[in-house]
Amino acid sequence: MSRVLIITILLIALNKPIVAQQVQRVDAVGITVADMDRALNFFTKILPFEKVSEVEVYGTEYEELKGVFGIRFKKVRLKLGDEEIELTDYLTAGGRSIPEDSRSNDLWFQHIAIVVSNMDSAYARLRKFNVQHVSTGPQTLPKTIPAAEGIKAFYFRDPAGHNLELIYFSPGKGNPKWQNSQGKIFLGIDHTAIGVSSTEKSKKFYGDLLGVKYQGESFNQGMEQEHLNNVQGAKLHISGNKAEEGIGVEFLEYLNPKNGRPYPKDEKADDLIHWETIMTTDSITALYEKLKAQNVPILSKGVINIPSKTYKYSKGFYVRDPDGHVVGIFEK
Repeated sequence: MSRVLIITILLIALNKPIVAQQVQRVDAVGITVADMDRALNFFTKILPFEKVSEVEVYGTEYEELKGVFGIRFKKVRLKLGDEEIELTDYLTAGGRSIPEDSRSNDLWFQHIAIVVSNMDSAYARLRKFNVQHVSTGPQTLPKTIPAAEGIKAFYFRDPAGHNLELIYFSPGKGNPKWQNSQGKIFLGIDHTAIGVSSTEKSKKFYGDLLGVKYQGESFNQGMEQEHLNNVQGAKLHISGNKAEEGIGVEFLEYLNPKNGRPYPKDEKADDLIHWETIMTTDSITALYEKLKAQNVPILSKGVINIPSKTYKYSKGFYVRDPDGHVVGIFEK
């Protein structure tokens, strides 16, 4: 009898559950902002996010959680439809701006895809407020990309320079819930997209280790895709991934051009380039030990007990994925 089978039988006999060691939900996406008032004006006045909570925190626990010494920050939770984001403004000195020459094929690229029921109306609203374009305009993906045919998309930036996307799913594409607009233009967040150097490496990290499983793929190229990303000659391998619940995680691997820059090795949580894909689990200690055993880069000093009663989670830690993107693992 194998050792694994013996251990399994013993656990059952002792009436102890076998720990899943994976996340159940991609709960939110975190964005470091330069000025909270300006960011809130953008996300709640130009975009229709609703404020859920606000907390200001500091102390050793948060320094150990974020991996940055001497920080005090304000965190605001916002909701659009069923999905949420977190805006974090570091009140202490430090933090660098997003590089002015940042491009969609750089490996630090990340965005959230905001679903709309009518692209023309949503784009007109952004034009009204002179929002900065990344795309030359909304793009309708053609028949030559069967998995994405009829989908409309547009990239733009918030006041601090973060990339955001509007996306319209044509009938039969995407989550069926996006076809039920109930008269609203802005519906929710479908996914966060991240630049990756290797789809296979990312699938092993997000799928095998975390439980954010591969759902399907598309190979996108052509004039529409180039103008969407504003990258000449863009050819992408795009993969969709989902946990049991919550926001999707999309991999963007540029097959061309191959000159995207790597994620900065000295990036910290108070830099504006910093995003967090926030996930929840019921077995945080077991998952921490699993990731540690796999030599996953861990930013926090262990599993940190979070003292603030107004903070949504009770425990957490941060890690980096194979390309440097930050993932937060939390327990409620």
